[in-house]
Amino acid sequence: MTADRRHATHRLIGCVLLGLSGLTCAQAATRANDQVFTCVNAAGRSLTSDRLIGECMDREQRVLSRDGTLLRIVPPSLTADERAEKEARERKLAAEREARMEAVRRDRNLMQRFPNAAAHQKAREQALEVTQFAITQSEARLADLERERKPLIEETEFYAGKSLPGKLKGQLDANDAATSAQKELLVQQKAELARASKLYDVELAHLKKLWAGALPGSLQMPSDNNTAKAKHSGAVPVVDSARGTN
Repeated sequence: MTADRRHATHRLIGCVLLGLSGLTCAQAATRANDQVFTCVNAAGRSLTSDRLIGECMDREQRVLSRDGTLLRIVPPSLTADERAEKEARERKLAAEREARMEAVRRDRNLMQRFPNAAAHQKAREQALEVTQFAITQSEARLADLERERKPLIEETEFYAGKSLPGKLKGQLDANDAATSAQKELLVQQKAELARASKLYDVELAHLKKLWAGALPGSLQMPSDNNTAKAKHSGAVPVVDSARGTN
């Protein structure tokens, strides 16, 4: 029995095991026998076979019908490094596609929340109001500390050239510490207000382009994560520093 006949017999046996009809098996075997694989190996020799040619796995193989018609081209098999490179490219492309889809979703959600400038301005005012209130509270606390300090300073005049009583010195030290802490907090709150205002400015500029007709996902928006954080974060909490003992 020739090699071709053995291969055909094996295919027929496989079909029968899979439960295919004899006619279907015969048709499958005939179609397989009608295909010829051909290639030129590394030595320049033209090779043909009824199956993939091992010597040409590193290059493309042409699959022809018995009458010479090109049916398809089998690409070369990849090396381990080539497969790793191909998978890396595919992962990168998938990540880029996901990023584009996320940008589209983000812009659509943004336009749904803010259909016009008035809606965005209202959201800005509501978000910044919390931080502005915290700043007002800090400024009021500093004014209180300054008023508390005034009589303490006046009392020290009675001890010119003498050591201050422990109680008075403790009250002055506590006032100094509370004032220093409140001033530092006020600096942080004002920085937060400026940062949040800037992020709303960036978002508004982005929205204006979308309102003008830019396609969702077609624009880059700086500081996306920071913008979201600024919208959902509360103001810097007001710390009521210790007033000291009286």
